[in-house]
Amino acid sequence: MTMAVETLVASSENVLAPKKNRIQVSNTKKPLFFYVNLAKRYIQQHNEVELSALGMAITTVVTIAEILKNNGVATEKKVLTSSVGMKDENRGRMIQKAKIEIVLEKSDKGESPPEAADTSTEPITADTDAEKATTDTAKEPAAAAADDEKK
Repeated sequence: MTMAVETLVASSENVLAPKKNRIQVSNTKKPLFFYVNLAKRYIQQHNEVELSALGMAITTVVTIAEILKNNGVATEKKVLTSSVGMKDENRGRMIQKAKIEIVLEKSDKGESPPEAADTSTEPITADTDAEKATTDTAKEPAAAAADDEKK
């Protein structure tokens, strides 16, 4: 009987103790880049960060994750979506709210900007395919006019 009590106590401690690398994002409390910089700090300290949000704040979490990924700071590890039953304060009834959790892990690249797509060292020439196509189509009516003159 004491084992069941210990298990219950241990599991309730896990629920009450917040994760050290979790950020619960709100649309109204802090600006976007507060969360971006906080997530960068958590990634440096813990090698991963978990971003979570409810309802309208979901777009903010997705934006934060995309900023971190595009800057080469983090890579996406896991995305979880669900709905959570909450009591509506105004009406006093249960409502469902969308929830998202995005886990990002430290990128191998660090915080270097993404590499350019074209890293070739060949000189760029003025004759691109688009220009050749434009030049060829521009010559076609003139060639047609020259053919007409010959007839």
